[in-house]
Amino acid sequence: MSHSRAPIVSVVLPFFNAERALERAVLSILNQTYSSLELILVNNNSSDKSLSIAQQLAETDLRIVLVAEIQQGVSYAANKGNALAKGKYIARMDADDFSHPTRIEKQVQLLNEKPEIGVASCLVNHVGHHENTRGLSKFVDWANELILPIQIELNRFIEAPFINPTVMFRKELLKEHGEFIHGDFPEDYELWLRWISKGVKIQKVPEILFDWYDSDTRLTRTDNRYSIDAFYRTKTQYLSKWLTETKNATIWVWGAGRVSRKRASFLAEMGISIQGYIDVKSRSFEDNQCINFKEFNWESKTFVLSYVANWGAREKIREFLISKGKVEGIDFILVA
Repeated sequence: MSHSRAPIVSVVLPFFNAERALERAVLSILNQTYSSLELILVNNNSSDKSLSIAQQLAETDLRIVLVAEIQQGVSYAANKGNALAKGKYIARMDADDFSHPTRIEKQVQLLNEKPEIGVASCLVNHVGHHENTRGLSKFVDWANELILPIQIELNRFIEAPFINPTVMFRKELLKEHGEFIHGDFPEDYELWLRWISKGVKIQKVPEILFDWYDSDTRLTRTDNRYSIDAFYRTKTQYLSKWLTETKNATIWVWGAGRVSRKRASFLAEMGISIQGYIDVKSRSFEDNQCINFKEFNWESKTFVLSYVANWGAREKIREFLISKGKVEGIDFILVA
């Protein structure tokens, strides 16, 4: 690659104490079929051999830019890399993971061919962990079914509908809609909810182009910013904004268990009034009513938020609401 010509893609790879996997991740980018790229490695205060590994790799390939970010946190490190990016497209990469050889090429192709798409992602192969992998494996199966922008938008309040390090986006989106905000919440999820709320369209290349390693150091395992409450407060911020802007109907919550009511209570904190609850049996508690879903007046002008998180039950609720003539995104949305 000529150094007089800026790369088209900047791959930003923050790392912190990643000596076991860093070389694998770096080589997976350097060995891409797409060559007009730079790889910005951002050392985030590593105390193991990561920095020396990165330095050795940088000596072997001039496309590597090695920098440091002293503020601890992947959001700071990612923002540092993004600010230095010379490419018109920025791709994310994590030190734990592996990009398949055609990942960058196919994501560039998607963005080149579809100017209306702001962010390209892909399907992923989940590489398990020695314990507690079932939840993340189910999450990956769910996310892999969501490919088109409308699917991603309709499911964005359940969880992030794609795996963060798989994305490639247009650099100007950072200027238009803001970078990662650091705080006691999942910063990547907040960014994607913010961008979608501004109208950014996200689509996936419908192929597995990424190996996502469920490691001991994965932040979703170790960081309290990824707690359940932090997730729900973040999503509720954008859910309440969306409801205020688009819905002129009485809000009902499907799911009257203690956990569902607690998560729905975040809506009240943000000014959304809940008319009542829907569940498998009628009852009353505090100042709210709960109506059996079979007895509910489905002809009324209502908007239903399903807070039932069980994998099988969630799909049954969607099927039931559709059978009643309800349209997802117009008359109801799944949020757990």
